[in-house]
Amino acid sequence: MKYKPENSEPADAATRRAVRPVICYPTDNLPLPNVDIYAEARHHLKQVDEIIVEPRDAETFHVPAGHFCRIVSVEGPQVGDLNLWNAADINERFFSGKTRALNGTHVSTGDRLWSNLPYMRPMATITHDTLDWYGWDEYGGGVHDVIGTRCDPYTNRLLNGGEYHYCCHSNLSRALATEKQIAVTDAEAHVHDVLNVFMCTGFTQDTHQYFMKASPVRPGDFLEIFAEIDLLGGLSTCPGGDCSTIHSSDTAKCYPLKVEVYRPTQGLPVDWQPAAKNPYSRNHGFDE
Repeated sequence: MKYKPENSEPADAATRRAVRPVICYPTDNLPLPNVDIYAEARHHLKQVDEIIVEPRDAETFHVPAGHFCRIVSVEGPQVGDLNLWNAADINERFFSGKTRALNGTHVSTGDRLWSNLPYMRPMATITHDTLDWYGWDEYGGGVHDVIGTRCDPYTNRLLNGGEYHYCCHSNLSRALATEKQIAVTDAEAHVHDVLNVFMCTGFTQDTHQYFMKASPVRPGDFLEIFAEIDLLGGLSTCPGGDCSTIHSSDTAKCYPLKVEVYRPTQGLPVDWQPAAKNPYSRNHGFDE
């Protein structure tokens, strides 16, 4: 719902609107990944693990630092909701908001996936994206967004009534609870805003509302990331399937997704190190 303005425009309204925008977080000084190293390493990969995520479910998986991970479409168009945690400390997790602020609303090859405060370091770098050809469509839609939070049973209860237990939030909560052998209510607190893998989204031009449309993903497509630290991942196969019509129900046609983990047999420098935690002192203005 959008409200109509209650106040008339001031005389200088056009002047105020005409002010040119500036980028909130210029990235000129942001350390860039060494893409040549990744490009060389990804040509020498040995698969070490494979996980199938069944429709309307989620699984966890481990990606050691210095390894590659691919999320693969295997049977039909399917969107996946991805969570990432520090494998040694799940209090450190993927920070979609800061990733969006630094990279933009959608991510692809060369973009880094950042962790939350106070850690704020690159958890992973996207090294290959078979859907990078899509770009932006006529509606302003793009693929692999860090806009949407994840479908969840609480919003569904408010909008539609009733209980539905296979939203991505619930799927990820169950998967993490199983992985860590903790209560699902404790695991839920660690589930966070996702990277919407393969999802095609944007904002409507009139009301600027978040929209989704049929994903362009097809079997064989994949998104590949390089683990900058030891990662615990969680992937949910969204109940919306390709997210062309509806989610948070059993209505849409859904397919499994596959997770593949690879170890590079050569290509990484012998002195390669996982990403270090953010060096900010955490003084916050005290004891200066």
